[in-house]
Amino acid sequence: MKPTNPVFTGINTTVFETMSRLARAHGAVNLGQGFPDVDGPEDIRRAAANALMDGPNQYPPMLGIPELRQAVADANKRFYDLDVDPESEVLVTSGATEALADCILALVSPGDEVVLIEPLYDCYLPLVKRAGGIPVRVRVTPPDWRLDRQALQEAFSPRTKAILLNNPMNPTAKVFSGEELQFIADLCVKHDAYAICDEVYEHLVFDGRAHRPLMAFEGMRERTVRIGSAGKTFSLTGWKVGYVTGPAALMDPIAKAHQWVTFTTPPNLQKAVAYGLHKEDGYYRDLAQGLMAKRDRMALGLEALGFSVLPCDATYFLTCGFDGLGLGRTDVEACETLVTRASVAAVPVSAFYGDEAPTGYIRFCFCKRDEVIDEALARLAAFLTAARAESA
Repeated sequence: MKPTNPVFTGINTTVFETMSRLARAHGAVNLGQGFPDVDGPEDIRRAAANALMDGPNQYPPMLGIPELRQAVADANKRFYDLDVDPESEVLVTSGATEALADCILALVSPGDEVVLIEPLYDCYLPLVKRAGGIPVRVRVTPPDWRLDRQALQEAFSPRTKAILLNNPMNPTAKVFSGEELQFIADLCVKHDAYAICDEVYEHLVFDGRAHRPLMAFEGMRERTVRIGSAGKTFSLTGWKVGYVTGPAALMDPIAKAHQWVTFTTPPNLQKAVAYGLHKEDGYYRDLAQGLMAKRDRMALGLEALGFSVLPCDATYFLTCGFDGLGLGRTDVEACETLVTRASVAAVPVSAFYGDEAPTGYIRFCFCKRDEVIDEALARLAAFLTAARAESA
């Protein structure tokens, strides 16, 4: 038979789904896939339920219902002092992954180079390749996740169409500094490149830090598209509601890509997200503080067990070294050991890199109930204690 598309043929199942399957098979506490284990605010869920029953439940406008586009524009002004036209500069999508696909398909032509900063959220590479783009990878590595400015500068060229920037960054939990963002902005302006900014963790930033969109930097308003996620902001990942903000000249082709990918997103969910985006400042403050407490709870527990816990400035994730714990030579072996013998699922950080990845680190997800975190720590403690006794 004729071959299927080589970009997707034989591609590995996402590491998140792989580890979730192993977690189910072994009755493990799943600290691998990044989703909360409780639903988001009840008032937002009730708004969705009421909108579902009240209707209409027919096709909403392709760009998104006016209430949500206005709410996204209002949020851009409220949090970042960005003036956004809800009619021409906002698009609602069925999740941030669809938003990424729309942006890449619309802005990247075959042969265009796209700068990617590893470790990568795993959909970036296949989406760029499917659009015919040529990935040009620059990496940050543990334990400090330092951005190599010389390497990034060398990655840009006259062939560069765009940079895809994940900030705050999964899986590193890195928040790019103002100086780093300015350096990226200067390169985009110099090389006339677009910036596709995955900012789904924009409200999950800790320790008094504040997210700053690349779009807010001088010269970037007309060349940046910014992606947000109701799933992350309201702990409703199953809803798959995302939104893109950008200049009208770029949003037009992105909307054309959207119309042939999903066309619309459920109207009741859109109405509920519009309601949610107008929640008081206390909601956003409590969201970050609640996750900080969970981060600290897990970090202290893991450090007591002998893991080396890297700094975590944002997101849902802690990256840990496991040297000296006898879990295996590589992060893949360590995760297999933990899920099969300790019944705790984590994710190998090497899965977010290409070739010659660092293999000494694993990622735990801490957006779980306190009792789930405690159970995972207890299982890890029991396993490590037993393993040490066996090797004594």
